Amino acid sequence: MTELKFALSIEEAADYTGIGRNTLRNLVEWEKLPILRVGRKILIRRERLDEFLILNEGKDLRDRHAVKAVKGSLKNE
Repeated sequence: MTELKFALSIEEAADYTGIGRNTLRNLVEWEKLPILRVGRKILIRRERLDEFLILNEGKDLRDRHAVKAVKGSLKNE
């Protein structure tokens, strides 16, 4: 049975989205993706990743100014 995780580490998020680990770290540093810190570990909610991908479809994720940030609460919260 495959476990479906609620939140993903940077490495798991990279596998899930196809976005490189360094690019994801930059997006977190630029505050484009909301995160949860547990000690030194960074977790990103799967729903936030999905929302981020939809919001930034067709954009160059390496361009800090072109990327839109995911902010606030989820639509169904």
